[in-house]
Amino acid sequence: METIKAIMTRRSIRTWTNEPVAENERKIIMEAAMNAPSAADARPWHFVTMDDPEVIKQFTGLGGTEMLAESTFMVMVCGDESKEIYPGFWPQDCSCAAQNMQLAAHDIGIGCVWIAVYPLEERVETCCKILGVPKAITPFALLAMGVPNEVLAPEARFDEQRLHQNKW
Repeated sequence: METIKAIMTRRSIRTWTNEPVAENERKIIMEAAMNAPSAADARPWHFVTMDDPEVIKQFTGLGGTEMLAESTFMVMVCGDESKEIYPGFWPQDCSCAAQNMQLAAHDIGIGCVWIAVYPLEERVETCCKILGVPKAITPFALLAMGVPNEVLAPEARFDEQRLHQNKW
């Protein structure tokens, strides 16, 4: 798939079949994450991959996340401030990694939805407890994936009124 087509046709997928995401597909997704740009190429991230249904089900209590029980592969994107060269940029860096994962998943036919964790303190704490994340690391986003059980049509989202040239 071409990059522009992937960007324009990607949709958040919230229902999946029970078919597992293949190991080679997981590797592609994780390689895409780790090839994301980051401030000063610091790559201040860690990733926790999950395929154990019992672990995955523990995230259904975050609020509005009941559909996660159907996911066969999830990734927690975590920020590591100790890896930063320019303090404060880790959320943008982790966002780039998460977006790369979504686009890679879409490109290979895997459905994905991004669940916000940071800066919601209760979600951060819950995710730390479930996954045993060290105190110096911050859970940032949870990406739930699987073989899609739905096909959503692309939406035209370009809004000329949000485009400003040279000044507001």
